[in-house]
Amino acid sequence: MRPILLKGHSRSLTMIKYNREGDLLFSCAKDHTPNLWYSDTGERLGTYVGHSGAVWACDVSYHSERLLTAAADASVKLWDVETGDELFSFPHSGPARSVQFSTGDRYFVSVADKFSDRPAAVFVYELAEDVSQQSAEPVLTITDHGHEGRITGAYWMPLNKAILTTGGDGTVKLFDPKTGALLETHEVHVGEITNLTFNKSKTLAITSSKDNTAKLLDVETMKVLKVYETDRPVNSAAISPIKEHVVLGGGQEAISVTTTSGRVGKFEARFFHMVFQEEFGRVKGHFGPINTIAFHPNGKSYASGAEDGYVRLHHFDTDYLKLDVKK
Repeated sequence: MRPILLKGHSRSLTMIKYNREGDLLFSCAKDHTPNLWYSDTGERLGTYVGHSGAVWACDVSYHSERLLTAAADASVKLWDVETGDELFSFPHSGPARSVQFSTGDRYFVSVADKFSDRPAAVFVYELAEDVSQQSAEPVLTITDHGHEGRITGAYWMPLNKAILTTGGDGTVKLFDPKTGALLETHEVHVGEITNLTFNKSKTLAITSSKDNTAKLLDVETMKVLKVYETDRPVNSAAISPIKEHVVLGGGQEAISVTTTSGRVGKFEARFFHMVFQEEFGRVKGHFGPINTIAFHPNGKSYASGAEDGYVRLHHFDTDYLKLDVKK
């Protein structure tokens, strides 16, 4: 399995995102400029120029027409995917940490970090049909969220029934998307939750954490079903759309990494069986902690982005695709 190295960023990666069909791969980094790639060949299609701070997150609409990016310049920007034009900029109260389209693409949820005397907050914005009619005001602001420390992400639950937030305190909280009322609090991790991703049908979610574990959750009840244990912080995890596999990416904290070989810092992507919680494979290659990892929607490849500024695109060998639990 030879990876394709995508070198389009001058600083460390923060997020990679496939579109729904999987032909496009978006990458965000701390260098202000999100990139767009063909996921099959690794050819770069273009960049989205306009942010003046690290881009922490992005999301793409259902039909791959619009892109949202959240950045440390305290803005969320809306882009035309095809032309690269910036359509609108939503100012935030602090560095924007997370962004996600709702089901149906009529709304999006975003998170702003604490900034001077303004607390960390979750925002919901309505997207106008016509960009010229777009309002920069949120339709909902949640400041009374109860997270100790920062909010690391906000996500829509299936059918937009609730907004899920993950925190630096290891908790997952659910809020009413209309009123902003706190519905549920679940203590999932003992360390900061770094990332959360759903499976294809949004019935399962996987969280990654600095407490060296990733956990599989039942979306309906938010109960922990499985725990995948490692010996280092987990920055990102993903669920395979075709197999009972999960992949974890992480490594020691970037601040404590020395310039030694990739073996020492343990920067591999680690594959676990989803049900049996057994690790069955590792993929080396990055020269720094993996910050973001994602499966292609068809399950035949995956991509990882790391502190070294590279995105590595891995197309699985046929023997992986034939791999099955021994009966």
